[in-house]
Amino acid sequence: TKAKLIGDIVSIKYLKQGKTDAAKAIDDAEVSEIVKNTLRSIEDRGDEAVREFAEKFDNYTPKSFKLTQTEIDNLIKQVSTQDLEDIKFAQEQVRNFAQAQRDSMKDIEVETMPGVILGHKNIPVQSVGCYIPAGKFPMVASAHMSVVTASVAKVPRIIACTPPYKGSPNPAVIAAMHLGGAHDIYVIGGIQAVGAMALGTETIDPVDMLVGPGNAFVAEAKRQLFGKVGIDLFAGPTETMVIADETVDAELCATDLLGQAEHGYNSPAVLVTNNKNLAEETISEIDRILKILPTAETASVSWEEYGEIILCDSYDEMLDVANEIASEHVQVMTDRDDWFLENMHSYGALFLGPRTNVSNGDKVIGTNHTLPTKKAGRYTGGLWVGKYLKTHSYQKITTDEAAVKIGRYCSRLCMLESFVGHAEQANIRVRRYGGEDVPYGKAAQ
Repeated sequence: TKAKLIGDIVSIKYLKQGKTDAAKAIDDAEVSEIVKNTLRSIEDRGDEAVREFAEKFDNYTPKSFKLTQTEIDNLIKQVSTQDLEDIKFAQEQVRNFAQAQRDSMKDIEVETMPGVILGHKNIPVQSVGCYIPAGKFPMVASAHMSVVTASVAKVPRIIACTPPYKGSPNPAVIAAMHLGGAHDIYVIGGIQAVGAMALGTETIDPVDMLVGPGNAFVAEAKRQLFGKVGIDLFAGPTETMVIADETVDAELCATDLLGQAEHGYNSPAVLVTNNKNLAEETISEIDRILKILPTAETASVSWEEYGEIILCDSYDEMLDVANEIASEHVQVMTDRDDWFLENMHSYGALFLGPRTNVSNGDKVIGTNHTLPTKKAGRYTGGLWVGKYLKTHSYQKITTDEAAVKIGRYCSRLCMLESFVGHAEQANIRVRRYGGEDVPYGKAAQ
């Protein structure tokens, strides 16, 4: 058991800790270098490089990476009726919530003073590239989260990339992409997929924005491409936090932690509690479940290297720790869940009460599962329909009187900053619409 300082909190105790920050930094540096070199090759050699990396990393080099409509139809036929119905149900939940969010975003136009009209319009990004992971696990749900929400936002061009799964396109993932509204579907994975979508190749026109989760290499590629294209957010390895007290048992806590730890070998899973017995029993439950969990080979590594159990003295301390860590998923199971909802300010998404869980959000309930990681919840929320919309302002002046009044203020404020040319833009309106003789290079009075 170790005490550790988080912010101004000195009394918290770690019953278990994961990798040090220094060790994580070394891993990040290695990934960054690989991504940089791969993206440079794609930018220089286009399709040739994409095909080379597809063969190297996925052992998959079809005649064309883009699926034809016939290929899409044949893949969808391989999906069972039940699975198709489940996909459609999940997409309906995502679409309904995304549409409700879209409906909350209004174009506005207001007359702020007589003759001065200001407004804004919400305009969709014109082309989006959606990445849907499928190399280790076929992430069917990621198609709902990125493609469906882009469709609700009315993005005119939606392309989607997914890696092959066990050597060929995964039928369920392709079905979800197609039903979600993707206009073009490519079977390309990893860095080469996001690189091709962002940089463009001889056969793939570049997009304006990249969205979707992925492994550490995909996340780093998006980070390096940001600026050349927009991105939804920095979505790194899955993170989960369980905030719990004596109102729930260790089996529930352990299940919720390991349920997310199976995502990858570097998925942080953290229990924050004020109950020592629950903390200790959760460790025992995790050991028990790992002996029977089919994905234990992955989850056990995440738990060993990235799992943490933090014991706090009070609910206020639990809250402070949770806000400091700013985890992607925060499962709250306490006697005051709404208090945490009211006071949490840094996280990806909240899952309140023992009846819900992170998997609901991952797969079906309707909220988006592409969420901020690595403390990005301090400054951004997750992917949602609004990420695909750009809010653009406009202005117009409709009367001579307003042009002169605003012009005088503008002229003086420009001269205050020594911007004479700026001032003249205002002065010419004062002269033209007010008939006033404002000397060139002087502030209007």
